[in-house]
Amino acid sequence: MEDLASFVVDLALRRGCAYAEARVQSDFGDTAMVKNGNLEVVAYVRMLGLGVRVIKSGALGFASTNRLDRRSLSRLVESAVSMASASSSTLKKPVSLAPMKTENREWTVNEKKKTRSVSHEERLGVLQDVEKALSEPEVGVRLPGRMLVLTNWETDKIYLNSEGSRVRSLVPRISFYYMLTALEGSRGTAQRFNQFGGSGGWELVESWSLPESVSEEARILGRVLREAKAPPRGEIDVVLGSEVVGIVCHESCGHPSEADRILGREAAQAGESFMKPEMIGTRLGSDAVTIVDDPTLQGSYGHYLYDDEGVRASRRELMKSGVLNTFLHNRETAAELGVESNGAARAMGYSLEPIIRMANTFMLPGDHSLDELLQDVSNGVYIKSFMEWNIDDRRFNQRYVGLEAYAIKRGKLGEMVKNPTIELTTTGLFNSVDAVSKNLAFSAAMCGKGDPEQDAPVWTGGPEIRLRKVRLGGLTR
Repeated sequence: MEDLASFVVDLALRRGCAYAEARVQSDFGDTAMVKNGNLEVVAYVRMLGLGVRVIKSGALGFASTNRLDRRSLSRLVESAVSMASASSSTLKKPVSLAPMKTENREWTVNEKKKTRSVSHEERLGVLQDVEKALSEPEVGVRLPGRMLVLTNWETDKIYLNSEGSRVRSLVPRISFYYMLTALEGSRGTAQRFNQFGGSGGWELVESWSLPESVSEEARILGRVLREAKAPPRGEIDVVLGSEVVGIVCHESCGHPSEADRILGREAAQAGESFMKPEMIGTRLGSDAVTIVDDPTLQGSYGHYLYDDEGVRASRRELMKSGVLNTFLHNRETAAELGVESNGAARAMGYSLEPIIRMANTFMLPGDHSLDELLQDVSNGVYIKSFMEWNIDDRRFNQRYVGLEAYAIKRGKLGEMVKNPTIELTTTGLFNSVDAVSKNLAFSAAMCGKGDPEQDAPVWTGGPEIRLRKVRLGGLTR
């Protein structure tokens, strides 16, 4: 396949392009879904094709195909060149790419136990084991809605560009997603969704202890319905668990740090950003808050070593000690803002253009224990997990509704509270943080962005954090 990518790049240069790149991508995977005890979906996916991107007359053109004979690839190049030529007259200024180091690399995520070697019976057995663990006698609550999904896929890419870079990668990923709906008489319903995910083989599934983990979440749903009381209201101290911190970092720091949002490209597709280019160096939070995006974490769901422009990945400190430090860049936005690309361009299929994406976005831990965070709270709430969240298009005004949550009385956890809600601005939230625990944990997720939408595998995470004097709302009962 590498010779086809080379053929496409060379042909684009002969057609007068100033720059060309080709990406051959093969995706192979399968999904099994059990819903309310019934096997409803077994799906197999195989995609293979080539995407080409060119710069001609100062404009970008992108085209893709799954027909890999040379005649079809020649037409593909013509399509990309025509697209660039047609759009050049509408540009306010020509597209340029930030310089990058030429790379010639191959990298692979190793599987200790290859998922393809695991029988379908064993894979389905995992879902059946989880289903058995969710019976009402086991978890003490009725679960009329249960959806369990196990997915694995393997991505093989070859990337070439006209500057001499060549990167090949092979990445297997696997995930388990579940959604549970609990019903408890007149007390109504409660719902829990969560995802496990990582890059690697079947050993990841074996390490997750899924029947135990999911059944424990079901028991918590039952407790929420039976035991939870109305939360306190008004200005109080709030401790957020790592799951909540993770979604906060992803939505309130990661998304608004995407340079394509900041420069306006994403406005009609996924929203805008309250951040502006001139805000680098602006304080957005307390000294306790440092948020990074790091694709190099081994075993993570969002792991990669080179992005889809051939740029080497690295840890990006988005917010450093409360100060906005950098944005997420591809080569185009980096050139526009006069910086180097930090390797944030990702494409989820051969037919999709690389766009700026997060990988693993999380808050760095501090030096406190959870008990120490609680000890200094006389009247507050600990929100361990969330039920829902909402945020505006600019990623500035937001709302988080807790699921598993407890009152804090004189430094100790007390009774469960029902759906405590915090509503505040991004800067209000981050400036309220006065202490951060040393307990770093992650959750897997699929992050949606783009048009057509691309769902990218990511980790969200962080330690527990303490917020001082935030306004709390919630259900009354």
